[in-house]
Order: sequence, then structure tokens, then C-alpha cells
Amino acid sequence: MPERTPRPVADPRILRAIAHPVRNRILGELSAAGPSRAADLAHDLDIPANQASFHLRQLAKYGLVEEAPDLARDRRDRVWRAVHEEGITVETSRMEEAAGGAAAVRVFHRTLSAWAHAVVDAAFSTAKIPDTQRTIADYRIKLTKTEAAELSAELDAVVQAWTDRTRGRDSSRRTYVLLSMLQPETALTLHPEDDGEE
Repeated sequence: MPERTPRPVADPRILRAIAHPVRNRILGELSAAGPSRAADLAHDLDIPANQASFHLRQLAKYGLVEEAPDLARDRRDRVWRAVHEEGITVETSRMEEAAGGAAAVRVFHRTLSAWAHAVVDAAFSTAKIPDTQRTIADYRIKLTKTEAAELSAELDAVVQAWTDRTRGRDSSRRTYVLLSMLQPETALTLHPEDDGEE
């Protein structure tokens, strides 16, 4: 299988599309399930179909999704797919150089940070969701910068293989989120109350 690399994007206007939580979820569902109708996405996200259609049109405006007429049942049937099935990589350092880019990047970082916090909070929640699996794992590994990049690429390949294998509409499956972060432990800042000092 050829290696697929996420498409780098550096246009600050793209952040307007992907910073919205519903549009971000739609992109995630298209990645997990593949081409979908607005009604399918509305069901997945528990939103009205006209709202799903609006957000799909917004994503199309920014070149992130497109119609897939070859998959439609007839001329009135609208099926949508992600333009970049392999995903995108947001190049914030290049975006900051564009007009209005720095402000857009700050908003994007706040939105992404809030989303990551929500994911972590949900993972630690004691609420039970029937017929689901939830795991939390952390590891400490001694790596060079090159080895860290290799490990990240290997993990991405494993997740991509699972995505390819399970993509499609199947009512027995639900969309899971896997949040992976690899960084030097020295990048973490402990709060004074966490350091064991009185």
C-alpha cells in the first residue's frame, strides 16, 4: 500500500472551516466512514439534516469536501466525500505570516485545546457507555528526534490500516476518537501542587 501523507495547508481561511466543532466532526465522520449523505452525517452527529447540509456546503467552499456524483443513486441524491482522504496537516507557523493569520491561529489553538481537554475528560469519566471500549495508556520511551518521528509514522500507519479496514457505513460500529501525543516529557509543566512540595 502506498504511503499516504496528510496534505499540508497554510491558508488561515481554512481554520474558519475546521475550527467549528460541527464541521470538525463532519470531517472526522467522513474520514471514518467514507463518502456519506447529509442525512447519514445528521444521524451520526444527532443534528438536523439541513444543519449538516449547511456545514457540508461550508466545507466545500473551503475545498475540504466535494460531491461524489458517481456514488449518488440519482440526480437528486447528494453524496459527499473528503477531498483529502488522507487528512490535512495545519501548518500554523506559515499561517501566522499571512494577513490575519496570527489571530486565526490563536483561535484555532484555543479551540483545539478545548477539544483535547474534552476528550481527556471524557476518557476519565466514570459514566458508562454500553457496548464500548475505553482505554487510557501512557508510556515513557527514550528516543532521539529521528526515532520519535519513526515511532510516530509507525503508529500513524497502524491507525490508518485500521481506518481503511473499517471504513464504511456499518450500524454495528461507532466512531471512536484516538488522541495521540508524542513530545518530550520536559515540555510538560507541573503545577506547584503536583510536585510533592508543601
